[in-house]
Amino acid sequence: MNRGVQRFIPIIFLIVIVGLLIAAAVSVVRIFTNNNADETSQVIDVSNEALLNTTADRSVRMIARGAIVADEAFRSYQIIITPGMRDFNRYQGYLAQPLVSKQYENNTKAYDEFVHALALAGLAKGTPLAGAADDTRGVCAGGIVYEFAIMNGKSTVKRLWTSTCDTAKGSLVADVGQVRGLFLTQIPDADQYIGKD
Repeated sequence: MNRGVQRFIPIIFLIVIVGLLIAAAVSVVRIFTNNNADETSQVIDVSNEALLNTTADRSVRMIARGAIVADEAFRSYQIIITPGMRDFNRYQGYLAQPLVSKQYENNTKAYDEFVHALALAGLAKGTPLAGAADDTRGVCAGGIVYEFAIMNGKSTVKRLWTSTCDTAKGSLVADVGQVRGLFLTQIPDADQYIGKD
């Protein structure tokens, strides 16, 4: 009987070792999964923190580019909002000849409310694309391309884009209509200035 038990000792020892190896592998996978989740949330938090920062050098920008047409008929516009200023410019042609330029004063409290509204709309949640996937030249030739940027001085903290074409959704996760509407309401009579985009 003693000899029978001795036969099973190596098998039991092997089962214990395999069990420990499986437990160790599961622990390593969990650690790496949690680290990746933490890194993703930190990226979102950094973007959101940059968006909600109201120091004088901060700003947010929206650019709308119209359909790809003849130079004379091409239109685009840009809205930049800072804690001290709201700026609207509409352009003609691909070389951006100014058609309409409007500037309005702003204040930190108004800017703070505005960027919090953008944050709640999800502006900072998208993940920027890289390389050719982030190139908007020629994208959505018959529609409108929207670019949104969170800025620190002249540096872009985060840039996201989308379009009105189903084939070019871009990197913006937020509802473009809601975010665009928030920008336009910062400029009195904006609808009159943008025409048909």
